[in-house]
Amino acid sequence: MLNPGSLSLYLCTDRKLLFGRPLPEAVEAAIAGGVTMVQLREKDAPAREFFDIAREVLALTRSRGVPLIINDRLDIALAAGADGVHLGQSDLPCFEARRIAGKDFIIGISAHTPEGALSAQRAGADYIGSGAVFPTGSKADVGAVIGIEGIRAVADAVKIPVVGIGGINPGNAASVIAAGAAGVAVISAILSQPDIRAAALALKSCAG
Repeated sequence: MLNPGSLSLYLCTDRKLLFGRPLPEAVEAAIAGGVTMVQLREKDAPAREFFDIAREVLALTRSRGVPLIINDRLDIALAAGADGVHLGQSDLPCFEARRIAGKDFIIGISAHTPEGALSAQRAGADYIGSGAVFPTGSKADVGAVIGIEGIRAVADAVKIPVVGIGGINPGNAASVIAAGAAGVAVISAILSQPDIRAAALALKSCAG
């Protein structure tokens, strides 16, 4: 079950940004710096490899009391025993994921308009991931930049928490929270930095 406070500093992983550093080591450093939720993104990994990585990272996040969310793959999330799944608009529909996974399983949905966010809320989503708030190079599948006003419109439209993603860094994270977001999701602002723990600490101080 989702604790909205877990969304305040949300790390999405990308092993390509780690410059050879082990993923569990990077996740551990990020949590030490204040990350409150971790989403495991393995777009190119075969199912068995994704599962094995998920189990390894889950052992770490669970020991630190931080929820682990699996990107896209409900089957991997359930098989690994993760806390939830994050689904995009082309993934399994939210209402089907909820039917399969049950009421206590965390389900996040990507939605970039008030209409899309309302639809996800009605389908049983626990939270919305919305963006790109600012221009970003971290996600190849990102859509148009929605800006601060876009995040504000999505947050105002729904009762469930909204997390802003896309181009967020210590210089602009506070503005995303001020627009009504419950938290900020980041990739390169933490993982591509030389000191991952320090990068997370800098964001945590801005995002609350």
